[in-house]
Amino acid sequence: MKIALYARYSSDNQRDASIEDQLRLCRLHAEKQGWTVVDSYTDRAISGASLLRPGIQELINDAMRGKFAVVLAEALDRLSRDQEDIAGLFKRMAFAGVRIVTLSEGDVTHLHVGLKGTMNALFLKDLADKTRRGLRGRVANGKSGGGLCFGYDVVKQFAANLEPIRGDRTINEAEAAVVRRIFADYLAGKSSRTIAFELNREGVPGPQSAEWGPSTIHGNPKRGVGILNNELYVGRLVWNRLRYLKDPDTGRRVSRLNPESEWVVQEVPELRIVDQEMWDAVKARQQTLAYEPSAPGENKLNDRRRPRYLFAGLVKCGCCGSGYTMISKDLLGCATARNKGTCNNRLNIRRDALEASVLRGLHTHLMEPELFKEFCQEFTREVNRLRIERGADIEAQRLELERTERELDKAIQAILDGVPGAKLKDKIGALEARKAELVDLLANAEEPPPLLHPNMAEIYHQRVATLYQSLQSEDERAEAAQVCRSLVDRVTLAPDGEELAIILRGDLAAILRFAAGKKSPDFLSEAGALDVLLSQASVVAGIGFEPMTFRL
Repeated sequence: MKIALYARYSSDNQRDASIEDQLRLCRLHAEKQGWTVVDSYTDRAISGASLLRPGIQELINDAMRGKFAVVLAEALDRLSRDQEDIAGLFKRMAFAGVRIVTLSEGDVTHLHVGLKGTMNALFLKDLADKTRRGLRGRVANGKSGGGLCFGYDVVKQFAANLEPIRGDRTINEAEAAVVRRIFADYLAGKSSRTIAFELNREGVPGPQSAEWGPSTIHGNPKRGVGILNNELYVGRLVWNRLRYLKDPDTGRRVSRLNPESEWVVQEVPELRIVDQEMWDAVKARQQTLAYEPSAPGENKLNDRRRPRYLFAGLVKCGCCGSGYTMISKDLLGCATARNKGTCNNRLNIRRDALEASVLRGLHTHLMEPELFKEFCQEFTREVNRLRIERGADIEAQRLELERTERELDKAIQAILDGVPGAKLKDKIGALEARKAELVDLLANAEEPPPLLHPNMAEIYHQRVATLYQSLQSEDERAEAAQVCRSLVDRVTLAPDGEELAIILRGDLAAILRFAAGKKSPDFLSEAGALDVLLSQASVVAGIGFEPMTFRL
């Protein structure tokens, strides 16, 4: 009996020894049962409230491949504490023919999944309630109930019983000076982007030693996040403003704003960094710059929203890799260079000039008939060769099956003619085994799709011409623009002296789909041929042609 072991612990405060203890107990149990352990899977310091864990995901994948017949764990809650997840895991293991056995529950059944799943979920809820109760008591005593804010240090001290006293904070004077500077600069009329740019240029470390960004400074006033909105800077500790839920699809925590009546507010004047007059002035300036809907369902920002341009989201800086964004009505610039000042690429480009250059490049370079024709010819030859080989393999297996059946018939006839069966036993056994193998291979073999049309490049060129004409038409431009965006994988703008060089990279798979005129043509499944041709593209298509990349 081949089995797999699984172990997990959920908190950073626990030790790796917990994993080893769980595995040791499971191995002892396996030895008593005479089972063979083929692999073990672990998740360290990861909550059991989600299946989005690398260890459990690897275990599920191996179970589906039939690597083992039993999963052994210390208890059901090691696999998952979520009702939905444990039921789904049990269903997947049952489908794969894999039993779940734990040291606590024994052989896990539907009854265990229902009862223990509910108990584990209630345990998580009870643990969360107790944790919140403890934090609320800590906040009532003027101590922090959350993480460490910029501008403060953790006070490490111990009680008489040597237990750590948690939640005490003290002002970090160096960081407090940065906080006061940010408030003063904002009142002086500087934007959060300008403040972030200056701090990064001077090498001032931000929260958690990261770079400063505009959102780090202005944050969200309603949620109380951001340097300008942290009420702890005026000696007011606010707890329970936000609650956090775990997204069941991604496993990530998502914040939700609680009603103000549920907030817990405690005055801590010893932690004040900014005086009240400066705080009130900042709030007043924020209010004047805020956009509030004048009527239900109305948003003034809708009138200020710029139309999405043709290659939005695809244009990247060649120096730092960040996006090129609209910095004015007509100009595109590097977002990192403007917002953080950590990129030296200060060259801008007009949006209409960029679009015209890229469209011209698509028409005259990426879609150049001669270049693409040469590539298509080589691609067609390689894919057709693989399909012919695959078809030949299937035909060879069919012929071998026919020969095997004839050999079996001859052996049976020999026994009927009086030849002792003992002499033919091994031969018949080998023929039967080979016949079963061939029947299985042919039953699961897929017939190769039809060969590619040798004139694919010409068909592609006709479709390109039609697309380019549609882009010039106002009525058809929107739909044609979506097709055009799908052909472009990335547009990189790299400084070249005083100008920007435009490097266009195409999506090869999308281009080949476009050439075939299908959403998912069969030839794109020829992964081997595609990889080979991608690695040889510069040789196949001639000098100056990199894999679907052009410098305009």
